[in-house]
Amino acid sequence: MMIDHEDLSRWIAQFSHAVEARDLQRIGGMFADRSYWRDILAFSWDLRTFEGKEQILHMLDRTLADVRPTNWSVVPTSRADNSSEGWITFDTALGRGAGYIRLTGGLCATLLTTLQELKGFEERTGRRRSRGAEYGVSNDTRNWLDQRRADNAAIGVTKQPFVIIVGGGQGGLALGARLKMLDVPALIVDRHPRTGDQWRDRYKSLALHDPVWYDHMPYLPFPETWPVYTPKDKMGDWLESYASIMELDVWNSTACTGASFDESTQDWRVELEKNGKPLALRTRHLVIATGNAGKARVPQFPGAGSFAGTQYHSSQHPGGDGFAGKRVVVVGSNNSAHDICADLWQHGADVTMIQRSSTHVSRSQTLMELTLAPLYSEAAVTAGMTTDKADLLLASIPLRLLPDAQRPVYQEMARRDADFYSRLEAAGFTHDFGEDGSGLYLKYLRRGGGYYIDVGASELIADGRVKLRSRVTIRQIEPAAVILSDGSKLAADTIIYATGYGSMDEWIADIVSPDVAAKVGKVWGYGSGTTGDPGPWEGELRNMWKPTRQTGLWFHGGNLAQSRQYSRYLALQLKARFENVDVKRLD
Repeated sequence: MMIDHEDLSRWIAQFSHAVEARDLQRIGGMFADRSYWRDILAFSWDLRTFEGKEQILHMLDRTLADVRPTNWSVVPTSRADNSSEGWITFDTALGRGAGYIRLTGGLCATLLTTLQELKGFEERTGRRRSRGAEYGVSNDTRNWLDQRRADNAAIGVTKQPFVIIVGGGQGGLALGARLKMLDVPALIVDRHPRTGDQWRDRYKSLALHDPVWYDHMPYLPFPETWPVYTPKDKMGDWLESYASIMELDVWNSTACTGASFDESTQDWRVELEKNGKPLALRTRHLVIATGNAGKARVPQFPGAGSFAGTQYHSSQHPGGDGFAGKRVVVVGSNNSAHDICADLWQHGADVTMIQRSSTHVSRSQTLMELTLAPLYSEAAVTAGMTTDKADLLLASIPLRLLPDAQRPVYQEMARRDADFYSRLEAAGFTHDFGEDGSGLYLKYLRRGGGYYIDVGASELIADGRVKLRSRVTIRQIEPAAVILSDGSKLAADTIIYATGYGSMDEWIADIVSPDVAAKVGKVWGYGSGTTGDPGPWEGELRNMWKPTRQTGLWFHGGNLAQSRQYSRYLALQLKARFENVDVKRLD
């Protein structure tokens, strides 16, 4: 049956009364048999998805007495496409929340609840923004610059940070900005000489594959003049400007060389090397914000040590300058492999891609139109879709349901771009839409790879300008050639391994200890049972933006959109601990 806005508000009102009365039997009758409640901090102080009435009611039975949710309300909206769903707001004993609900047959099918702010500890934004310059006569002669310099000099010297963030890319900076607005002392350490060098130091042709509307940073969205797809050096300069404008405490040319947790004091001793000099700081919380991957993964092929040319991982690719006339073998067929092959071809190299396993390819424009445009596009903005609303809507689909939601999208993509895929396959390229047909986004969540967003390299492969050898691997490396598993031989001056990365727990093994890394477990993926994402089922990304099995150790990262959205929730968890808020997390 069709549910109108009045009925949606009526459901919320009835639910609110039942929750306040803690009437679990009545609440259970308001949820569909196959229902999902995704909670981000508001009830569980965790990122958790509860599947089915039994799990939902068990969660409420354990949390309602402390959470005491009230003031449930449907957010008015001009959207008329589906009146059985909508954004909601509510209060808890500790904070204010927002979420999204979907009804089916008058019953709740999915519910998202998120904590947006802590009462009494709100962000210094909008009406709560700082005054800045203080007018009037005072004995304090310091201006803003004096105070900023004093703060910079104190952090890590006379003032120990409550949080140390390892990694000054978009993830570390987004989290640093959130913490700054919550008055939580945080220090960002990064090994690069300048903020943004993570992007500047990559190969010359690199640009973001996601559109500008998807990539805004917290508090400071890209201006309306910003290009749709950001070139890498422009991105690096933006991050450097962002750190300055947001007044973040960043130590560049600083490597984290070790860390140990003191159980007696419940804090970390973090060993750093700043500008070549060792020092140690104390902090209560250590956040690894180095992306969503671990160390570069380089396969060990027999004879690699005998190779007379140059070989390196794709992360070290300097760009195509100087490769004219060189015979280059690129091992791999995902984003980096395609980008590097195109870069080398543009600079006159003789390039061959070795595709060892099937890869999903989405044309950039089609991907934009079919997946992101309803939420993140100029049309979405014009229709009143704010970034915060879009983030909530995206977060409202439980991982269990995402494959079913995504398959029709990629079926339409296959239909729309049938000629494109036929040409690729005719060139020998092995293509897939994911093991279950759910496409790119699920591959990203499950394994962080296995796909390419086509911005031009696929045409080079389809027409043979970039050579392709698929369904093979390297059997042996000789001084000037590689021998493939089918017995064929490729002459080579350079071998580039675009073979991906390991899990972020590898950094913990190096920085803290292998024992702590083993205790924490793998990072990323959610236990889908597909390639690269082993079980068990988590229902949320493993160890991301949430407490780990090691006290005071956190992981933060992902793409720009995830860094923006989930930095809010990680910052709130850290703020609660900074203010000694009584956080009762579900086991």
